[in-house]
Amino acid sequence: MFGRKVLIGGMAVLLMAALAGCSRGGSSSSSEGSPPDGDNNSPVTYTYFTFGAPKKDVLASETTIGKELFEQTGVDWKMEYLVGDAPTKAGVMIASGDYPDIIDSSGEMAKLMDAGAFIPLDDLIEKYGPNIKRVYGPYMDKFRQDDGKIYFFPYGANIGYISEPNFQTGFYIQRSVLKEFNYPKITTLDEYFDLIKQYKDKYPQVDGKETIGFATLAGEPNSFFTLQNPAMHLAGYPNDGSVMVDMETHDAKLVAGSDHQKQWIQKLNEVNAQGMLDPESFTMNRDQYLAKLTSGRVLGYFSYSWQVGDATNNLKKAGIDDKRYVAMPIVFDKSIKDQYIDPPGFVNNYGVGITVKAKDPVRIIKYFDNLLKEENQILVQWGIKDEAYSVDENGRFYFKDDEQRKIHEDPELSRKYGFDYFNYSWPRYGNNSVLADGNAYGPGNQPEVATFTYTDGDKKLLEEYGVKTFAELFSTPDERPWSPAWSIALQQGSPEQLFITKADDLQKKYLPKLILDPPSSFDNTWNEYMGEFNKLDKKTYEDTITKAVKDRVAGKW
Repeated sequence: MFGRKVLIGGMAVLLMAALAGCSRGGSSSSSEGSPPDGDNNSPVTYTYFTFGAPKKDVLASETTIGKELFEQTGVDWKMEYLVGDAPTKAGVMIASGDYPDIIDSSGEMAKLMDAGAFIPLDDLIEKYGPNIKRVYGPYMDKFRQDDGKIYFFPYGANIGYISEPNFQTGFYIQRSVLKEFNYPKITTLDEYFDLIKQYKDKYPQVDGKETIGFATLAGEPNSFFTLQNPAMHLAGYPNDGSVMVDMETHDAKLVAGSDHQKQWIQKLNEVNAQGMLDPESFTMNRDQYLAKLTSGRVLGYFSYSWQVGDATNNLKKAGIDDKRYVAMPIVFDKSIKDQYIDPPGFVNNYGVGITVKAKDPVRIIKYFDNLLKEENQILVQWGIKDEAYSVDENGRFYFKDDEQRKIHEDPELSRKYGFDYFNYSWPRYGNNSVLADGNAYGPGNQPEVATFTYTDGDKKLLEEYGVKTFAELFSTPDERPWSPAWSIALQQGSPEQLFITKADDLQKKYLPKLILDPPSSFDNTWNEYMGEFNKLDKKTYEDTITKAVKDRVAGKW
């Protein structure tokens, strides 16, 4: 778990903060004459900052959901999103001590915790958090810190469980490729790239521009993992971050430097030599990446569904099914069972907390508690009844027409309504939760919605592969009581934390070179990479993660 040691910023961080001129004055603004006790509903605006997926900054009340919550509580939010490098931004915040009212930490939680950025929440929860206790109560011992206190709320605690019918993540392929070759069943990496190559050779251009065989988001700050993670999935492991965990012994072994990583990177080297890899894969930003996917030029890519939502929705909005994508359960060889669908788990090292600069923690915790009322959890996922969804005579939630569906799927409408801003990085039910009346927590898990939103192209593809939902293309995940291992917190400054930072830096240096160099240079460069990698203390890291995994299996989080 995270410690509570104060992080002393080095001279470089302090200088960076000074150059950034990061002082913004007050971190929140209360109504004039309003006491900071949370006992009134007078209008107030607080600041929210997230290190998560970038979006457009917004005033919460400018969205339908934010306005409704403002009318209930009087609380509005100036919502700000990360631009640039997350560690640099976190360092600037810490060095200056200038924090917003609340922070959605994403991968910067350990650093912020060690800097003392958040206040303990136990007393506030006890006094003002009946809904917080209802939702998070069974999980609280999983995210208490070493001092026994709670400092943040993870992104969701499952209440019941329902699977996602339209699961899509991993190796995507353009549907036109599958259609061209009569919907072949492809399961191996070689089959995947062979099919893409055949199509690219046959159709070298799309709308007068060169067809791109495969693209990656590895050039986007904070998204290099989209190049690192495929190796574990191809080998039949779920997303456990930097490790693969043995199902029998529960020993954790690094993906980096493994034979699996070498096989994956060497395949990309071959793909690049064949002219199929997008040459801008290590330089383009997220917007450029999504624009390429939307253009119809890219035949394949690897991503998690949450990374490409805008492209997915824009392509569906355009109404050209053949240019849309479908994810396939791609592995190294046919003997491997795919593990793309995550087993039930709990993420305890990311979350949203109230900072030491918050002017009225009581008012904020009351907002969080109000947000966790079931009717408001329905609001942030489904919207307003008869506007963004309907209820049938049996009490089942559904979309009665395309207008309701579009509010959820059209990127601009979804942003305007507030789904993009409120349906994830807040205290919330877990994605796989079931509401008290038996409806799915989110529309994506509601069977009535899954089938209603299928286009003719969706139905044709599913029929060709003999399944009723996209999730059925993938294997049912094996149970993993430690899941996910990437949520295991590392003490800042510890040998294991220093190791993984150095290991990531080394991969950022060598993996692009290994992919882009001529195939004749691959072995020499790989040996050079491993020579540097083996100088690092990987045993301490693997031992630390293994111990944490075994503790979790034993029920000790």
